[in-house]
Amino acid sequence: MSSVEYSTSDGIATVRLNRPDSLNAMNSEVMNGLSDAFAAIDVDRSIRVVVLTGAGRGFCAGADLRAVREGGAGAADPDTMETMFNPAMRAIAACPVPTVARINGVAAGGGFGLAMSCDISIAASSAFFVSTFGPRLGIVPDLGTSYHLPLRTGAARARGIAMLGGRVTAAQAVEWGLIWQAVDDDQLDAAVDEVTTTLKRSSPTAMTRIRSAISEAPHNTLSEQLDLELRHQRDLIPLNLAEGAAAFVDKREPNFNPTR
Repeated sequence: MSSVEYSTSDGIATVRLNRPDSLNAMNSEVMNGLSDAFAAIDVDRSIRVVVLTGAGRGFCAGADLRAVREGGAGAADPDTMETMFNPAMRAIAACPVPTVARINGVAAGGGFGLAMSCDISIAASSAFFVSTFGPRLGIVPDLGTSYHLPLRTGAARARGIAMLGGRVTAAQAVEWGLIWQAVDDDQLDAAVDEVTTTLKRSSPTAMTRIRSAISEAPHNTLSEQLDLELRHQRDLIPLNLAEGAAAFVDKREPNFNPTR
């Protein structure tokens, strides 16, 4: 049974971590599976949105610590991080279409970073997040966790989350800006469907450029960001604005060009 399941339906790709007995703990098979799935998405022009989730009752429990203890193949170490773990995270970041994290349960350690790697993150109310790296493992937050935490929560909360290792509830994660939305467990699929429907009918080119503009904003001055926005608009206004304006006046959904 594959450690990562990949399927497509009506323009939506679903990438599901599939080690439910270990709460989808990460090993080399999982990370290679993620890289393979996102490589397939990269070349499949029919894909408009990606949903990343976990099988069973967990989203992702981070690195497979049983394998680390046993020293088995695929355990997290600097070499596998360089050759397998980090490439998978870079593949998610470089995905050409919007990504949605469906957080169905615990997101711990590297799973915390994985949950924040997507553009939109939606959690079940029973889900929680925990940065196990520092107080429990004696290492720094990885898989992008140290990048996303301060950008989303500010330095004070980032240090508290990373250095103390306490649980962050789904409701707290929304309040602190870690994720987009938390919903009742039985409403998780409906909430994800609503988001993917919006993203699927949006302009792929606009979605890609929105992600890029927001990512670049912290590194730019206001003047630099205004210039960046203008460069995007020079391409997007001729491509999309006439259809968007017509749809608004006609009180219908816009029908944007589906090519990326």
